[in-house]
Amino acid sequence: MRYKVQNSEVLYSKESITIATRADIDLLKQLSANNPRKRIRLCTHKDPDDCLHEMLIVHGLDAYVRPHRHPGKTESMHVIEGLVDVVLFTEDGEVDRVISMGDYAAGNTFYYRMSNTIFHSLIIRSEVLVFHEITNGPFNRSDTIYAPWSPDGSNVGEVNAYITALNERVRLMQSTL
Repeated sequence: MRYKVQNSEVLYSKESITIATRADIDLLKQLSANNPRKRIRLCTHKDPDDCLHEMLIVHGLDAYVRPHRHPGKTESMHVIEGLVDVVLFTEDGEVDRVISMGDYAAGNTFYYRMSNTIFHSLIIRSEVLVFHEITNGPFNRSDTIYAPWSPDGSNVGEVNAYITALNERVRLMQSTL
């Protein structure tokens, strides 16, 4: 796979037809493990201005995905490897729903498509999570709205406390189902 590096977390395919093999995923996992935020994405679209964005994304167990939403955008996710809880929130930060996902071969829920503008986050439940994500472009960083009730990720202690509390809320919600 030939790719160009935008930064340590974002790669773009240089191929006119992008294919991915186990070796490519293994490379992405290695690159993710070496990143401070334990994440990387291979964008298979040409550039941020494309109307359709498709990405192969790898997150390590400790990756923090700040609750966010994308007004006017649709997002779909297909888990290739690993386990994750997709947490959907109310406007005020209460856990509204949890979608537990994993790979198809293990019999898990492996796909979702979200058309509504909902605050959401990921809690990685395995050493590594590999997924395919599709959303509409173009990408403009200001189009992502981060939840004001969530830590921005700059303070590790705040993030750890938030994730610990969120895990407890998710556990309580799942135990009542």
